[in-house]
Amino acid sequence: MRPRELRPGVYSVGAVDWDRRVFDMLIPLPEGTSYNSYLVRGTDQTVLLDTVDPTMTHVLLDSLSGVERIDYVVVQHAEQDHSGSLPPVLARYPDAQVLCSARAVDLLATHLGISGNRVRAVEDGEELQLGSKTLRFVYIPWAHWPETMSTFLPEDKILFSCDLFGSHLATSDLIGDERELYLAAKRYYAEIMMPFRPILKKDLEKVEPLGAELIAPSHGPVYGRPGLILDAYREWIDGPPHNLAVIPYVTMHGSTKMMVDRLAGGLIDRGVKVEKLDLQGLDLGRLATALVDAATIVAATPTVITHPHPLMVSALYLAAELKPKVRFLSAMVSYGWATKAVEHMTESTAGLKAEVIEPVVVKGLPTDDDLQKIDALAGAIATRHAEAGLT
Repeated sequence: MRPRELRPGVYSVGAVDWDRRVFDMLIPLPEGTSYNSYLVRGTDQTVLLDTVDPTMTHVLLDSLSGVERIDYVVVQHAEQDHSGSLPPVLARYPDAQVLCSARAVDLLATHLGISGNRVRAVEDGEELQLGSKTLRFVYIPWAHWPETMSTFLPEDKILFSCDLFGSHLATSDLIGDERELYLAAKRYYAEIMMPFRPILKKDLEKVEPLGAELIAPSHGPVYGRPGLILDAYREWIDGPPHNLAVIPYVTMHGSTKMMVDRLAGGLIDRGVKVEKLDLQGLDLGRLATALVDAATIVAATPTVITHPHPLMVSALYLAAELKPKVRFLSAMVSYGWATKAVEHMTESTAGLKAEVIEPVVVKGLPTDDDLQKIDALAGAIATRHAEAGLT
């Protein structure tokens, strides 16, 4: 791809990865992704902001084929999808100096073997004069690594936000379609940023007053209207959960599915929105996204020996690591001869610090008495949501 001009003297030179389907052998990429790199030309000096994943080095180098000199390469984040092409870029531009946050210096040496006088740490708030343009470095730690920083270009009011506000979305659009971008950004936030909500709130307070007119993240298209993603992040980070119960479930012989269907119907009848997610073959990004707004999680599982089904163990591990703002937890368990599934699930989700509503445990097929207990669980959830004023 040729460099694409975002503003006079500011170019997108990164790579769109249409075909990648998993990130870090962990995160599904149903829409692919991009590795965004930006070239900023001042009257005196030229800067490259971030590189690309090593698999796309050839795309970046081709985009830079007409660039004779780069004075600085800014590494906003040391993870290899941002920094992995740094060695060949430095080989092509032997006079270029690497600029990064103080904590990134050691990480670049550790992961890429780049150190010495080619690397200089910049301070939070430090400015780099390029002649007609200025770059201001803004530390945003834990968005989502400790060394992450963003870069603001005040003359053009562009915030290069690194992973903050990113989206895994392969598209030919330089400026994103708002609806498509919102949904992709929510999923990205859920999978990557949600565990760091308390710190992200502080990062948001640092970048919002900059008054950016464009936000150019390191993954996904550019935001032509920054208010879209700033408002969304405020809601996702600090807003109350919604009147939503998420029910991840596994069923082996149909008993658990009967219980889930009964609970879902009871919740809907009581005015509670439901997301029912069969974990068999589920893209776990869907579960993560649902948890952004969830007030309640009800984990429904059969018993394998005496523990939850392994798919449920994985789902609850994910939920515990993502730390959503869920307020209530419960479970529905079916078993054949014995179970300790409730105890296992309660222990695995203790870090969420949510109120546990009495689980329902059923031996074999649900009886009428069991179904009444499920109805009572639906009522208890609806009452908690109403008392909390959730809408």
